Amino acid sequence: MMQYETTIGLEVHVQARTASKMFCGCANEFAGEPNTRVCPVCLGYPGVMPVINREAVNQTIMAGLMCSCQIADSSKFDRKNYYYPDMPKNYQISQYDLPICRDGGIEIGGIGFSGNPLPDKTIGLTRIHLEEDVAKSMHQGRWSVIDFNRAGVPLLEIVSEPEITTPDEAYAYLTVLKQIMQYAGVSDCDMEKGQMRCDVNISHRPAGEKELGTKIEIKNLNSFRAVHRSLEYEIERQVEILREGGILTQETRRWDDANGVTTLMRRKEEAHDYRYFPEPDLMPLLITDEWRREVSESMPEAPNTRRKRFIQEYGITEYDAQVLTQTKQLADYYEEACAGGGSRKLIANWVITELMSELNQKGLGITEAPVEAAKLGELVKLIDEQTISGKIAKTVFAEMMSSGASPAKIVEEKGLKQVSNADELSVIIEEVIRENPDPAEQYRGGAEKALQFLVGQVMKKTRGKANPQMAVKMLKESLK
Repeated sequence: MMQYETTIGLEVHVQARTASKMFCGCANEFAGEPNTRVCPVCLGYPGVMPVINREAVNQTIMAGLMCSCQIADSSKFDRKNYYYPDMPKNYQISQYDLPICRDGGIEIGGIGFSGNPLPDKTIGLTRIHLEEDVAKSMHQGRWSVIDFNRAGVPLLEIVSEPEITTPDEAYAYLTVLKQIMQYAGVSDCDMEKGQMRCDVNISHRPAGEKELGTKIEIKNLNSFRAVHRSLEYEIERQVEILREGGILTQETRRWDDANGVTTLMRRKEEAHDYRYFPEPDLMPLLITDEWRREVSESMPEAPNTRRKRFIQEYGITEYDAQVLTQTKQLADYYEEACAGGGSRKLIANWVITELMSELNQKGLGITEAPVEAAKLGELVKLIDEQTISGKIAKTVFAEMMSSGASPAKIVEEKGLKQVSNADELSVIIEEVIRENPDPAEQYRGGAEKALQFLVGQVMKKTRGKANPQMAVKMLKESLK
């Protein structure tokens, strides 16, 4: 049976985080009463003139630099002509042949969607261009209505090379791209608010052939999981058609998330169908070296670079590093917690297991954490120094989540300091052996489980404050 190679390309739209819209002064904000953040420019009134939002260009340059793109010296805007209710002018101001950014790359790797390791790979970027968003269409019963609040919002279109070969790679690419945009402050990338949207292009060709197969686009993808599921379905559907001798035609399909299938939406338009021509109301955009340098000086560390540094510098696992760099705020929290000198591996465990679990239960983000990063680092240091045990630390942590107090203060006020004084422990151990002669004899006879019982009695007498390692060692010596 003939084998086929899958080729996937992604077109991602990201709303830039700016105060105002792309070509007018209307507020760039989510929600609000429909059709209240509008003006003659974004409503497409005849005779009005657009003005370029410089901050939106800055954000596009930043996105390009973070993705290792070449930034154009000269760029321009074009009119993309089409007739649809969501674009009041009957054209969209976009960019065609001279985008701001070209030829970049996104590094993927780490742990894939399925939980398996994903080899390191760079997915090429064809371009990043800047355009205006369209209005939001909604269907209410028998009626279709339009909210123009979104029309004119700055929108980055990020187009990958057709170098993605699996649903796992597509998921990883989108995850890293989202992280980059968030790290750089370009966008919040909240998919529920429409700040990040994705279209998938997929094709198949016989294994070994160079020419790409027929491209089919998938729309209506509102989550990364939907992208992954739609690709799994579409790969199976297309390969089955080809193996049965069928022919694929270029088309756009809609993803039905409830039923887990794609359905035909329309035949795909070509670029010439949009009749692009230069936007006559806007001058060409000249990007100087000074402008590029100004943006590059504010660039943060890229998430993948930070992930690799965490592994090398802090000695944590690939999985932990990937979790801790999911957002810039979480990565910053972890690094601040490490600054106090506590065990970096243990701090990673506490952030991922204890802190994130509590925050998820309370519906809080890392920036809303009641426990400051420095205080969590202080708690781990108390464990490192054997001032408290790991078990007592959980009691202290619970109090920290409730009151926000420092761990040292809680330990002092509640008398939770670990008993590590040999003389004090010796007295308690003698009492335990005297009160439990049978388990003591069982241990002397080779029953290792009896020792755990005796350790438990020591912990009980000290209300969990005995140093467990010392308790085990001293019990063994006393039972010789």
